[in-house]
Amino acid sequence: MSVWALLGLFPLYWLFDTALSSPQAFVSIPPRIVPFPWTWQNFVYLFHSAPIWRWFGNSLFVSTVVTLGNLVFDAMAAYAFSKGRFRGRDTLFWVVLSTMMIPAEATLVPQFFVMSRLHLLNTYWALILPALGRVWGVFLLRQYMQTLSTEFFDAARVDGAGEWTVFWKLVVPLSTPALGALGLLTFVANWNDFIWPLIALNSTQLFTLPVGLSTLQQQYYTNYGYVLAGGVITAIPTILIFLLGQRFFVRGLTTGGIKN
Repeated sequence: MSVWALLGLFPLYWLFDTALSSPQAFVSIPPRIVPFPWTWQNFVYLFHSAPIWRWFGNSLFVSTVVTLGNLVFDAMAAYAFSKGRFRGRDTLFWVVLSTMMIPAEATLVPQFFVMSRLHLLNTYWALILPALGRVWGVFLLRQYMQTLSTEFFDAARVDGAGEWTVFWKLVVPLSTPALGALGLLTFVANWNDFIWPLIALNSTQLFTLPVGLSTLQQQYYTNYGYVLAGGVITAIPTILIFLLGQRFFVRGLTTGGIKN
């Protein structure tokens, strides 16, 4: 197990190691596992030659707004599909769930035309609006909410609580582990998203971090030290978020709340 853990961490070590190496060090033959001395010149070049902080802020803003939107809209949809009482509930849920079989790449062209007709291309809205709700998020929360006690919510309704009160004051707090897991997965997915921001944006000032870093690769030559230094800047927030939220991630995917 320890050997597999070390093998799994090696790409991460290689990323940091190359980002802190000089160009001569990471192309040397035979390759050196521990190049010395380490240098910060890749990071210095990166911060002086590209608007890294602007791209970092764009990624942080878009990922945060999309994550909050997913938590709200996916939770409301999941509550309706798990505890709602209306005809055709389960049939409608399976119809919605079946859309997960459509590859994301197949929706890029229609999504582009919709954003174009709305004159939202090359704006933050083009990145935020299509991602405010995810079917897999609804599925994850619906499966969790089904484990919550229906009798508990009925008792609250008998005491005079309305549907919004039941949802916001009972369902949401009891679903914190699942919401934490969904928030973690959604933030990381949007932070690393590349294809759609590359299609929707053409202004350098609006680029997200992955798209901005891709412009550092030149036509005939790529300095991998600069690119991997950008990779380190991209990876650090996701690593920190995972370490801080791993408790919610594990609990949200493996346990339920109050059992029926």
